[in-house]
Amino acid sequence: MEIIELAKAYDPKGVEDKWYSLWVEKGCFTPDPFSKKPAYSVVIPPPNVTGVLTMGHVLNNTLQDILVRRKKMLGYEVLWLPGTDHAGIATQTVVERTLKKEGAIKHRDDLGREEFIKKVWEWKDRHGGIIIKQLKKLGCSCDWTREVFTMDGLDACKKNPKVNYSACVQKVFVDLYNKGSIYRGKKMVNWCPVSRTALSDEEVVMREVDAHLWYFRYPLINPKQIQNSKFKIQNYIIVATTRPETMLGDEAVAVNPKDKRYKKLIGQKILLPLQNKEIPIIADAAVEISFGTGAVKVTPAHDPVDYEVGLRHKLPLTQVIGADGVMTKGAGDDYAGLDRFECRKKVVADLEELDLLEKTENYKHNVGFSQRADVPVEPMLSEQWFLKYPSVKKALKAVKDGRIKFWPPRWAKVYFHWLENIRDWCISRQLWWGHRIPAWYCNSCVGALVRSCIVSIERPARCPHCGGTVFIQDPDVLDTWFSSWLWPFATMGWPEKTPELKKFYPTSDLVTGPDIIFFWVARMIMAGYEFMNERPFDNVYFTGIIRDAQGRKMSKSLGNSPDPLDLIDKYGADGLRFGLMLVAPKGQDILFSEDRIEVGRNFMNKLWNASRFVMMNVSPSPSPLPQGERGKGEGLSLADKWILNRLQHTIRDVNRALDYYQFDTAARALYQFVWGEFCDWYLELSKVQKSEHVLLSVLDNILRLLHPYAPFITEEIWQKIRTTEGDGTITFASYPPAPSKIEHAAEADEMQKVMEIVTAIRNIRGEHNVSPSKTIKVILKTHNKKMEGILERDKNYIISLAKVSDLKITSGGETIQKAATAVAGGVDVFVPFEGLIDLDAEKIRLTKEIDRLDKYISATGQKLANKNFVERAPKEVVEKERSRLVETGDELEKLKKALKELNESPQ
Repeated sequence: MEIIELAKAYDPKGVEDKWYSLWVEKGCFTPDPFSKKPAYSVVIPPPNVTGVLTMGHVLNNTLQDILVRRKKMLGYEVLWLPGTDHAGIATQTVVERTLKKEGAIKHRDDLGREEFIKKVWEWKDRHGGIIIKQLKKLGCSCDWTREVFTMDGLDACKKNPKVNYSACVQKVFVDLYNKGSIYRGKKMVNWCPVSRTALSDEEVVMREVDAHLWYFRYPLINPKQIQNSKFKIQNYIIVATTRPETMLGDEAVAVNPKDKRYKKLIGQKILLPLQNKEIPIIADAAVEISFGTGAVKVTPAHDPVDYEVGLRHKLPLTQVIGADGVMTKGAGDDYAGLDRFECRKKVVADLEELDLLEKTENYKHNVGFSQRADVPVEPMLSEQWFLKYPSVKKALKAVKDGRIKFWPPRWAKVYFHWLENIRDWCISRQLWWGHRIPAWYCNSCVGALVRSCIVSIERPARCPHCGGTVFIQDPDVLDTWFSSWLWPFATMGWPEKTPELKKFYPTSDLVTGPDIIFFWVARMIMAGYEFMNERPFDNVYFTGIIRDAQGRKMSKSLGNSPDPLDLIDKYGADGLRFGLMLVAPKGQDILFSEDRIEVGRNFMNKLWNASRFVMMNVSPSPSPLPQGERGKGEGLSLADKWILNRLQHTIRDVNRALDYYQFDTAARALYQFVWGEFCDWYLELSKVQKSEHVLLSVLDNILRLLHPYAPFITEEIWQKIRTTEGDGTITFASYPPAPSKIEHAAEADEMQKVMEIVTAIRNIRGEHNVSPSKTIKVILKTHNKKMEGILERDKNYIISLAKVSDLKITSGGETIQKAATAVAGGVDVFVPFEGLIDLDAEKIRLTKEIDRLDKYISATGQKLANKNFVERAPKEVVEKERSRLVETGDELEKLKKALKELNESPQ
């Protein structure tokens, strides 16, 4: 081992790129699928190819990197498989918007499908790797040699991808179609009038909007006067709606069958205003009696609930809003061709003119917006492809039986609820960018598309119905999630039986957000059982959401989301990672503050300075700590044994925390040990009796423990120590295993008492404004010879750390007067006043301390008098409270005595 001195200050910019390039060059992130080591694998939640690094990405990927780096150090063959998602609607929207800004097109139709897709590929090649480069800046140890893109296999420029992901997607569609799980039908979907495609639920953002609730009169055809004490109807029924434009497609007015107000109206006919069409009054349990007047319009073609009501009552379907958000001919001559919102205004004005507008109320309600186009979606009947979810029972059983564990476990309830109420999945999208549906229609079988539809990866040679040879492929593409639900195994080369699949599937951990538990996690589990007959992963860790200090979700629109690259530039990647981990409780939302990242940066500087101190205070070629000395304690000082004991506690606590995904607990344990014990205490204690092999051993363990959190600085310091272990890099060094037994417990307790005494003396100095450089006299009074002997043995630590010029240790009964007093470690501490202390200030301090102890004794006494606490609290907790109460009582008496003596002593 050879020690090389560190630079005076840590400069992340001069370190991070250097070591990341070396790790990649040496293949540190590329596993061997033929290795006999135990396997550990993680697939990255693929970011959108359009994406850039956000704080959410920083959180998610730092957590993954911690897991991955630790497992590598624990001796596992580790695969962290990266990639990006083609993000159908997001990417198409970005490219189309860019082309419009450049003046190249007004709409993608101006280019045509093939030319537009070429433009998307060109855009992807220029901009698609941005987030990957940013993940590398963060330090992510992904195996970039196996990077996958969900459209791999379709790009003409990438003729021989390692994984033909597109072929996997096509095979799955064909297999599920042949099993009867995929079908084509007309159903109600979320429709974006701007993108002109069906949307998945996750692409719809619900927003509370300020709107209106309009009350309209629908005239009765054969009015019958109905009167009771609460409600009166003469020749019309009043309905309330937030979407007047859809009334042009009404097919009924519905009331709840339990609503007594309307019982005599059920079955009657009313005249639909503006359309002059007779429609019935029907009874259906879906109607909420408390909404509006309790009577609601039914528009089966433009509302999901109304559609179900329409099916139950066999109502016609009249589509009055088109795919472009413009009113159709079905809306009538006066309204056809109007934008849906222009039509809304005209319908309200026309009904008001006909004296059919009862009233208008301000109304707040949630409206679904297209995530990409930022316009209200339109519920619409549309011919689409649907999937009946496979392997649902297996997916449920896997989580219920614990084969797949959720962290935190509470998310399992959400998962169960969704699977137990699952509905068929609309998998088609009216886009050009994506996996085109492998369905073919014979050009000769006009009007018989369903009969002539052939589902096949390759274009059919001949139509089985008419013998035709001209085919048109279905223009739709598959929902992005249809490709990403195959991610855990398609990325490893399925359906081929690759070495990667054999070694690394099922994967070990998945780290993701709970917002996609339905759209991705559940679907991956079903796909895993359907196509691999095995779970896709063992554990799912759900992260929290990063919010600002006011609790708001971070977003560009609010301007409350910092650029992670700016934070890396300012604080370093390690500072960003560690600072964020300190405030990342398991599965809970995180209130972000840049102050926390500054704490992370300061911690890195502290580690650097401590490492520099160690290297400057050991010989150029020190010998390592002999393994036998760890247990026997031969040649070790009290301080050595104390720090080794604290190190063992820290190793145990960090391992235990990370085994249970408690990343913040592990980070705080490391912070406390490194800063609070190693830097603040042991480095000072080592000046009294230096043990260079212990210094180096503890630093060595700190670097190993901290490496998964802060990979760059730990590698830089590790290299200066020049150890040969780990193939020349800390990434392969062994991670400190949790000890089976904590050693040096008695010595640690002894050292703790010494530290308490030193702290008490330092506190007296601070309270009386005694200069830290000024040496003082101290008297330590014990109550037994054994403790007196311990203090005599350890007095050099007290003298050095507390700047004591004259230390007297006694166990006698003599009275000590005119001294500042404290009780620490079971020892009475006296600092004589003469020429040192302000007597009035000492009286004030003692009075405050006596008051504090009085309050503690009172509160603890009440707690111990509470039967509920004594009976329900763990026995050791109760005993600890009782013991502390006795100790505090003794301490209080000593302070009272000291104050009395001070008051009685002459000034």
